[in-house]
Amino acid sequence: MTTGDFAFENIENAIPDADNIVELPLLIVPGQVVYPGTLAPLMVVGKPGVIAADMALENDTTAIVALRRDSSPNAPLMETFHPVACEVALEPMPDEDNRVDRLILMGEGRRRVEILAIVRTEPYPIARAFVLTDMISDAEKLRARMQAVLDLFSQVLDKDDSLPEEMVDYIFMVDDPAELSDLLASTLDIDASERQKLLEELDVDKRLEQISLHLAREIHRLEIADEMNDRVNEEISKVQREMYLREQMRVIQQELGENADDIFQQEITELRASILKARLPQEVHERAMKETARLAIMSPMSPESGVIRTYIDWLLTVPWHERSRDNLNLKNAERVLEKDHYGLEKIKDRVLEHIAVRKLARSKMKSPVLCFVGPPGVGKTSLGKSIAEALGRKFVRMSLGGVHDEAEIRGHRRTYIGALPGRIVQTMKRAGTRNPVFMLDEIDKMAEDYRGDPAAALLEVLDPEQNNEFMDHYLEVPYDLSEVLFIATANDLYPLPEALEDRLEIIEFRAYTEEEKLEIAKRFLIPRQIESHGLQRRGIQFQKDALETLIRQYTLEAGVRNLEREIASICRKITRLVATEKTFPRRITPSQVEKFLGPPQVFRTHVNREDNIGLATGLVWTSSGGDIQIIEASLLPGKGSLTLTGSLGDVLQESAQTALSYMRSRAKEMGVSHDDFEDYDVHIHMPEGAVPKDGPSAGITLAIAIISVFTERKIRAPYAMTGEVTLRGHVLPVGGVKEKVLAARRYGFRNIILPRENEKDLVDVPKQALKDLNILFVDNMQTIMDVLLLEAPAQRQRDIDAEKEEAAAEEAEKERKIRRKKKTDSDD
Repeated sequence: MTTGDFAFENIENAIPDADNIVELPLLIVPGQVVYPGTLAPLMVVGKPGVIAADMALENDTTAIVALRRDSSPNAPLMETFHPVACEVALEPMPDEDNRVDRLILMGEGRRRVEILAIVRTEPYPIARAFVLTDMISDAEKLRARMQAVLDLFSQVLDKDDSLPEEMVDYIFMVDDPAELSDLLASTLDIDASERQKLLEELDVDKRLEQISLHLAREIHRLEIADEMNDRVNEEISKVQREMYLREQMRVIQQELGENADDIFQQEITELRASILKARLPQEVHERAMKETARLAIMSPMSPESGVIRTYIDWLLTVPWHERSRDNLNLKNAERVLEKDHYGLEKIKDRVLEHIAVRKLARSKMKSPVLCFVGPPGVGKTSLGKSIAEALGRKFVRMSLGGVHDEAEIRGHRRTYIGALPGRIVQTMKRAGTRNPVFMLDEIDKMAEDYRGDPAAALLEVLDPEQNNEFMDHYLEVPYDLSEVLFIATANDLYPLPEALEDRLEIIEFRAYTEEEKLEIAKRFLIPRQIESHGLQRRGIQFQKDALETLIRQYTLEAGVRNLEREIASICRKITRLVATEKTFPRRITPSQVEKFLGPPQVFRTHVNREDNIGLATGLVWTSSGGDIQIIEASLLPGKGSLTLTGSLGDVLQESAQTALSYMRSRAKEMGVSHDDFEDYDVHIHMPEGAVPKDGPSAGITLAIAIISVFTERKIRAPYAMTGEVTLRGHVLPVGGVKEKVLAARRYGFRNIILPRENEKDLVDVPKQALKDLNILFVDNMQTIMDVLLLEAPAQRQRDIDAEKEEAAAEEAEKERKIRRKKKTDSDD
């Protein structure tokens, strides 16, 4: 190949040493691979690379050009590039605007090298590389392979003539298979990783085989492109022919005295009248009239006319002035909320506060942006519908689950074929008013990809300071969203960006307690399922203990979805009995539940009812409410290690370490020898090992279990507890107190131990539940020990066992001495 105005012939290859190794400046370039015997423009980015290139140019030496890898910013230098590279001669490109950190060069590939090490990095990298040699095995086979590849290349040229004629002629004159493979590789339209694979392939036959595969794919792609072009040209011809025929028809109609434009002009006139009647905002009105004027001078057959007409229709159908009149009757709102939902007192109070402020402040108040956060099935979406009913507003819902395109929120620009407004504007059109209750469901399920970040697009929508001029890419005029009451729902706040979370007023939904589930089932679920299954006149009643059985033994959830499914399952089976005129039960009892639904699906945790050593009951919070957790501790002869089992998380394991350290720090006061910590292993186990467990709230339970096994003092059984413990024995507050207290009551524990700082959290616990409980508030471990631990035995069991072992050992030693003496006497 010719090198044009570049004097590459003045630059000689580096001379390798006896081990065929060279040392040259290293250039790491992104997305570029240079092959031996080919020319390629190179962009060197970064100050070290620019200095390395300048040194090679100044000294008329070659350099090594390596392809940059996708690696982390903190990776070692050797991991940031592919080791197989090319030795390249460099020449500056004329008339290029080069800078300190960027340089554009022309490179001529010389030979393959493999980088072994980086000799130095400052002020520019120098690499130590081994010069690679091409491998040629079967010359006859290689000739046949060359001809096959050239045939494929000829087929590509028949369909794509973009390569320079001079280069094509040169390729067909090349007789060397290695040089031919590199020249053809440089012409392929493939990504950098595929180019790197061809550079790394030393076997010329295999390299030509890979090139033939790439050429075959290129031929297939070009054939498809040709077919598509033929189809497009055919469609264009059809459109042009239709337009020509319609124009001919228009001329004929004019000759016959019929005006073909009358209908189109009439539509334009009606469109202008609609725009005037709509009383659009000034900016929107001007845009609509301008687009109508463009439409009037266009041919009705023009594709652009359809696009403009659709755009004007959107401007007219989006609600600019229509609004619902707010019902600010607080008693009515309270009645609606109570009718549809049981419990959720804090959320209902927040809604009533909003209505009260609207009543007094009117339009001065900006609509809040609420975010309901909680587990599935607790009534987040249905509460949004009730809020809309209480306010007398339209309710619209938009699901954001799986949305990963910014255009879903802001719309497409009209330059795209089939462009439409975003789903915000589409939903507002469906609402028909500018002040609906707008629910953004599953806001935490959005995803980000190359098409943009929809969460970022929502920032403007959910900011009361900005959303009065929300700009949709399709409408291209500001739209006022300030009167919309936005309600977002999420199961978890963790996936939300910080900026988006900052715009939301978070209202947390807790898991329903068992008492609340009972009331919801009685008031809502059972009547709804009886009606939907046609059993209104059959006198079906669910007993309270049957509902408790359903809740405790057939569902394990935070909400009530599965509970409703189980009730529906029972109703279906009763409906079948009624339909087949068989006897059916009218009162559903626990035995009927098991008969209809089969054996229980959820098994309650075993409750310890006897005083034991090393066996304590803790209280835990789960996504489906509160529960109890048995903690077992035991001492085993060993070397002082701590074993934890039961699928425990890192925080829980650290709590166990803290509890053990507290025990060791007070061992002397408790009458425990420090030798025990060296001679015995501690094993702590939490049953239900397949269920992951974590959190600091089991600290005091772990500590009392460990103290019990070392002191051999029994733990009083009828106590359940929760709290975090420190190294000095202080008890710190924990979360989920309401759920934990109700779980203790459900399992029959009347005595509960809580951190003193959690006393304020009992305000959320039903008063009836508090009457049934004896709650002890503590702030240190000593108080817990005084209450829970019984008196220590006169002598510890492990000391008795040790004395027995020692006595047995002495007896065995005596017997051995007697046997030795008898043997000695018999030998004499």
